[in-house]
Order: sequence, then C-alpha cells, then structure tokens
Amino acid sequence: MTKSVLIIDDSPSVRRMVSMTLEGAGYDVTQAEDGAQGLATAKSRRFDMVITDQNMPNMTGIEFIKAYRGDPSSSGVPILFLSTESEGSLKDEARAAGALGWIPKPFEQTKLLAVAKKVLGA
Repeated sequence: MTKSVLIIDDSPSVRRMVSMTLEGAGYDVTQAEDGAQGLATAKSRRFDMVITDQNMPNMTGIEFIKAYRGDPSSSGVPILFLSTESEGSLKDEARAAGALGWIPKPFEQTKLLAVAKKVLGA
C-alpha cells in the first residue's frame, strides 16, 4: 500500500521539490500552503507522515503541530520539521509539541528519502 505524506510549506518551490522527491520514490503526496490549510487537510483524512515548515502565514509549524496533536486522529502520525530555522530552543519546542525530527533546508533529496523510509518503514 502506498504511504501518504502531507507537506505544509508556504514556498511553492519547496513544496514542488519535496513532492517530486517523494513521488519519485512512490509516495502519495498532498500539499498545503500554510499551517491553517495543513490542519484542515490533515483533519480531512489520515496521512502516514506530515512534513511542515515553521515560518508560514496564518499558522506556524509549531502552532500546526500543537493544534494537530490536540486531535486524537493524529495519534501515531509522525511529524517532521523541514525548516531553515535551526536554533536548539526551536527544535526543543517542536519536539515538545509532538514533532519526531528535523530536516534542515535546503534539504538533500537522498537524506529526505532516507528519513522518510526510516520513519514510514517503506
């Protein structure tokens, strides 16, 4: 069965690159352009993994994670941060909110695929 991934990022080029990378490896990818749209999308169906940016209009990545984790349907869904932000306190805050890991931008396709494979077991 194909694993589904939700990508939340306000940058169309980043969404496109992440989508192309994951779709090329056989994942089903859905895109959202900010945290608010991502939250609505994540609540509309179950995803196997969510990848979110931090700095976005309407709702930041941390705000998304807190809101999503407040919904019982998010239980067991790994969330990865994909962000240019790299300060330790933000990473700690993301993990405390419910993120599993952190991938720095710009990302390397091979590393993104390795993390996806490890997290999704696919």
